[in-house]
Amino acid sequence: MNGLMIKGLLFAAVLIGATIYVVNSMKIDLSDPINLITMIGAVAIAVLTVGVSIKYINQMKTDKATGELADENWDGIGEYKNELPGGWAFSFLGTMIWAVWYFLAGYPLNAYSQIGEYNEEVLAYNAKFESVHKNADAATLQSMGESIFLVQCAPCHGETGDGLTGKAHDFTKRFSKEQVLHAIVNGSDQLKYAMGAMPGGMAQGADAEAIAEYVAGGMKGEQPASFGVCAGCHGADGKGNGGTAPNLVEYDDALVHQVVENGKKGSIGAMPAFKGRLTPVQEKALATYLSTIKG
Repeated sequence: MNGLMIKGLLFAAVLIGATIYVVNSMKIDLSDPINLITMIGAVAIAVLTVGVSIKYINQMKTDKATGELADENWDGIGEYKNELPGGWAFSFLGTMIWAVWYFLAGYPLNAYSQIGEYNEEVLAYNAKFESVHKNADAATLQSMGESIFLVQCAPCHGETGDGLTGKAHDFTKRFSKEQVLHAIVNGSDQLKYAMGAMPGGMAQGADAEAIAEYVAGGMKGEQPASFGVCAGCHGADGKGNGGTAPNLVEYDDALVHQVVENGKKGSIGAMPAFKGRLTPVQEKALATYLSTIKG
C-alpha cells in the first residue's frame, strides 16, 4: 500500500469521524429515515471522493494520452475520441438509479414533514378563527378588514384605496366610466358568477356611453332605458340579483369573494387570484371595510 493510499484512507476516516462527531454532538435522531439516509449519503460521499481521487491521481502518474484525435482543435489543443472511463460512467448511472429510487421509494412520503405540520397548524388556526369571529359585529369586521386591506391590497391599491393614480382600481370611485365601457365592449368571464360570462357588445355607441355614465355615477338619477339590457343579470337595482351576478352598487360579500377567488381583468390590467389566502370571515371583513372607503 503506497503513501497516497494511506493518506487517502486517513483523510476518509477523518471525514467520517467528523461527521459522526457532529451527529452525536447535535443529538441527531438516526431512527428518523431522513436523518439516516443523510448520514449514509455523507459517509458514501467521503469514501467515493477519496477513492476516486486516489485512483485518478495514481493514473495520472503513469498513464499516457493515447487514442485517435478528433478533427477539431482549439489553438492546437485537441481531444481524443476515447470512451468515457468506466468509473465515471458507472458512477453517473448509479447516481441516476439512486435518484429515481430516492424519489419514488427512498423518501418517506408519509413521514413527518415540517411543511405538512405548518399547513395543519394553519388549517387548525383558521378553523378556530372562523369559530371565534363567525358572529363578529360591523365594527370588528371593519377593523379586521382594514388590517387585511393594508397588508394584502394596499401595495397595489394604495393605503387609502385610491389606486395609486390609475395604477390599480380606485375604491374611492367604485367604477370609472372607462372601466364600465371596457366591460360593456369586451365582456367579462373571469369572475365565475352563477349567471355565467358577460358577452361583449351588450350595448354600443350612445347607449353604452349612457350606461357607463349611469353606473360610474353611482346609479343615481334617471336610469337610461338602455340599462334594461344590464338589468336582466344585474337586476333593476344593479345589486346582482342576490349574488348571481356582480353587484354594481356596493362591494358586497359575493363580489369580494369572486374577485379574490378568481382574480380580475379590466381596462387597467390584471389582478391575480388570491385563492385560499383569506377565510370566509376575512373576505366578509374586507368587503365591510371596502364599503366604507369614500372619495
